[in-house]
This record gives sequence, structure tokens and C-alpha cells, in this order.
Amino acid sequence: MIKSYLIERRSWIILFLSIHLFILFVAYIDQSIPFQSIAYIVFLSVILFTIFIIIRYKTETQFYRSLDKRETDLDISTLPDARSPIERIVLNSILNQTEQLKHATAHSQTLIEQEKDDLLSWIHEVKTPLTAMNLIIDRLEDERTKSELTYEWMRIQHLLDSQLFQKRLQFIENDLLIENLDLRKIVYKEIRELQSWCIQKRIGFDLQLDITEVVSDAKWLSFIIRQLLTNAVKYSHDSDIIISSRPLPNEHIILTIQDFGRGIDQRDLPRIFDKGYTSAVEHTDNAATGMGLYLAKKAANPLMIDIGVDSKLDEGTRFTLTFPKKNDFVEVISM
Repeated sequence: MIKSYLIERRSWIILFLSIHLFILFVAYIDQSIPFQSIAYIVFLSVILFTIFIIIRYKTETQFYRSLDKRETDLDISTLPDARSPIERIVLNSILNQTEQLKHATAHSQTLIEQEKDDLLSWIHEVKTPLTAMNLIIDRLEDERTKSELTYEWMRIQHLLDSQLFQKRLQFIENDLLIENLDLRKIVYKEIRELQSWCIQKRIGFDLQLDITEVVSDAKWLSFIIRQLLTNAVKYSHDSDIIISSRPLPNEHIILTIQDFGRGIDQRDLPRIFDKGYTSAVEHTDNAATGMGLYLAKKAANPLMIDIGVDSKLDEGTRFTLTFPKKNDFVEVISM
């Protein structure tokens, strides 16, 4: 701040020094003027000017130092008081801009909320004909056509669910209901949803659920498991998917979903949970959105679930969900 202040006042300092150098020059060439007396006066003047600069630095930069330390938010209560007319001009300009930004932010937030509500309403409206379509598909006698239509219906249903949960994700903390859950029921439900797709790809499931009770939110846990199972089925063919659960020595519970599909390249592993990231190996796969694992990871964080992954190319992938201890949620809720 000292350097900035001196640079700001450099024209005044240069003017002061130039005037005194000019006085010394005149006293030097004019023999009628006592040079030593003038030099002494100039010396005292420089000392006084230096003291003046130091005092003015503290008073003039107080306002700007407060602005420099202030957090970049729209809270006008943290703005410093203005003492000089110039500082009042700066302060009024900041206040006016802050108010404009608040109005613009509020307007944008209203538009975003309206867009979100419209999308959620549209999703719910679309689900009504989808339900009717599913009933029509069930009445078909041609098994091949029925299977193909059921698969396409399931894809549309999952895409709508992903959009629905993506919009709800930013408010997930207000949507959690932590309770004891039967892990087996949740896994069975999600497997049934993928049944037609699995039949097409000749994929089976091997369940080894030693532990079936976990503490979590049923809706969001189902969403996470659905994303991992969908990912496993998508990249597998003519093989089983092993789903197992077991306790850990530290009282945590781990759920494992292992497939034997194409696997994930090692260079992809650090980025598979990034938003919009798709495989570097199958980069031309237009069906991949790069959102499924990202949404699963985002939903897992508030649930205190740690998602791990281990994979080798052409050998398969193993995802693990490590659930928190029961006491962990009690401590968070009580805070």
C-alpha cells in the first residue's frame, strides 16, 4: 500500500522537489541570496513534508486499506466509512453498483428457479404418458418387439430421472431423510428396473450381501446405486455383475459392484467423476454424457458415502461404496 500511495502522489512529490531544487538553483546563481540559509530552510521544509506524507498516508489510505481487506461479496455493512469527498464518491459508486448487482442476481435467481420449476413440471407431465406407454408395452404379444420397446422406455425413464435428480441435487441437504435401510430391497429394486436391458445383453447378477442394513437416505442411495449399475450394465456383455456387502473392522460397511466388461483405462480413472468427462479410449461414443458418475459422486458427499473405483482395461471395473458409521450421522445432525 505504501508503494501504491507514493505512486499515486508522485506528481505532488515531484512538484515539491522541483520547486525546492529551483529555489536552491536561484540561491546558488544569485549572490545576493544567502545560499546556506536557503539550503537550511529547504532542509527543514523536506523534513516537514516527509512528516506530512507519513501522517497523510495513514489517514488517506485507511479507507482504501479497508476496501482492500474486504471480502468480495455484496454485503454493504462491511463497507468502511468515507471521510473525504473523494472517498464518498467512491463509496456511493460501490453502493450503487452493489444494489444493481443485487437486483440482477435476484432477477437471475428468479429466472433459474422458474426454469427449474418448469423443467420439473415437464418431467412429471412426461412421466404420465410414459406410464401409459409401459402398460401398452406389457400387452404386446411379440416378445422381441416388447423387449426392444421396454429397453427404449427404460432409457427414457432413466434420462428423465437423471434430469430430475440433477435439478434436486443443489438442494439435497433439504431433501435428506436419514434412516435405517434394507440394502437388499434397494439393490433388488434397481436390478428389476434394468431387467429388460440385462436380458438383451445376457447379463446376470450374483448377490453376496452379508450386511443388509445401512444408514442413509433411500431415494438418494437408490439413485447412486442406479448410476453405478447402469454404468456396469452399459459396458458389460455376456457376464455376471457381482454385488456384495461386508463390514469393515472400523465399523464401516462397504458395498461392492463389480463387472467384467471393458474396464476403464488408467489415464481415465482420476477424472471419471469430473462433470462431462467421457472416456479417452471411447471418445467417439456419442451416447456418453459424462454425467452419471459425476451426479453419483455429488449425491454421495452429503450422505458421507465414499465412492472408490478400481479397474483394468478389458478386465472389468469394481466400484465400492463405503458407508459411514451410524454415530457419524448422529454427530452431524446434532451439530
